[in-house]
Amino acid sequence: MNKPEFVAEVSSNHNRDLEKSKRFVKTAADIGCDGIKFQLFKIDKLFAPEILKKSEELRNRKKWELPIEFIPDLADYAHELGIKFSCTPFYLEAVDILAPYVDFYKIASYELLWGDLLEKVARINKPVVLSTGMAILDEVVIAVNKLRKSGCENLTILQCVSGYPTPPSEVNLSAIDSLRQECKCDVGWSDHSVSPAVIYRAVHKWGASMIEFHLDLDGAGEEYKTGHCWLPEQIKTVIETVRLGFKSDGTGEKVPTPSELEDRDWRADPSDGLRPIKSIRDKYNG
Repeated sequence: MNKPEFVAEVSSNHNRDLEKSKRFVKTAADIGCDGIKFQLFKIDKLFAPEILKKSEELRNRKKWELPIEFIPDLADYAHELGIKFSCTPFYLEAVDILAPYVDFYKIASYELLWGDLLEKVARINKPVVLSTGMAILDEVVIAVNKLRKSGCENLTILQCVSGYPTPPSEVNLSAIDSLRQECKCDVGWSDHSVSPAVIYRAVHKWGASMIEFHLDLDGAGEEYKTGHCWLPEQIKTVIETVRLGFKSDGTGEKVPTPSELEDRDWRADPSDGLRPIKSIRDKYNG
């Protein structure tokens, strides 16, 4: 089993502030993430006009839009810090805007049915990560086939539950294995549970190849109040624990470790059952 990649999702917690956005990138690198992800959307391209006309709440989300001019700086900064930069396109033109900058594209669960977006992303010939919240298996298979037929050769699927926050009893991590068997690609977990136990289980039981999670810096982000965002110190502990767990696997060869070598001669001698081995008793000067 390979170690999973950890990707921090900023979502709309950046407050349209470049310096704060860069703090997200720095924080992601500092806590051990492999990548950082933003979202590129325009409200008038995200919701139908008749819905926007009826919903002041949705119209007010315009203040959540990431300014396009931030993208080059954020990508450069992520690469300077040695982590990947990604962004989710929510309208067709966004795919081309992001192409020079992203290391991989992310397709959100809500856009899984949108064939035109899937095809356009696939044709850029960069890795693609596809979230599957709310989907049934047949819908995922259709999306995967469309991506592959359009040129996607590097695909990761994320088991995802688009409930904010997601109760651990509903995360259905065993679907990771179902998706892997059906789609024949890497499968990870997109977390909305904010539960260390869920992430540990996703990695160590179900072999999740990627863990995506929502990050906030201080609890003041636009989406933190919904209850699905991790704070840096919370997720840092989880990342460090997962990494430490993989270090403990070893080689599988049963031999003494360096920390045991000095004690080998202090085992019971087979001739009399006393410690240490007879060959060092005369040399002992304690």
